[in-house]
Amino acid sequence: MRISLDISTNPADYAFSFDIRVRFAETDAMGVAHHSSYVAWLEASRVEFLRELGTPYPDIRAQGFDLAVLELFTNYRRSARFDELVTVHTRVSSFKAATFQMDYLLIVDDEVCALAATVHGVVDPTGRATRAPAWMRELLAGA
Repeated sequence: MRISLDISTNPADYAFSFDIRVRFAETDAMGVAHHSSYVAWLEASRVEFLRELGTPYPDIRAQGFDLAVLELFTNYRRSARFDELVTVHTRVSSFKAATFQMDYLLIVDDEVCALAATVHGVVDPTGRATRAPAWMRELLAGA
């Protein structure tokens, strides 16, 4: 296991935040968001985070790299419900030669909804692990 579970619950510790409204299709009969919906919210925040940094994910792919998800951890604290606004706070918490971890703090109405982390491996177009180029390390190391 590469993932570190030291995930901050302080929004000020995060470089980026992204709002997403819980859609009806993401809920069960009680209006509670299905656990799998959280994974899509993390991905949406990650993609917007890269865009905010000035290097959208399609640009990373155009330069011959992909960011494969190697590990995923989610700690659910409070159910998100239909039509609630979830703020996904996002940061890069560690970066090694070919892997990095992103942490997520999900907040609904000033309450922690979930904590999550993903570990990503930098891969080439064939899916083989490769070291992150200097520009990528610089982009993500300070985020």
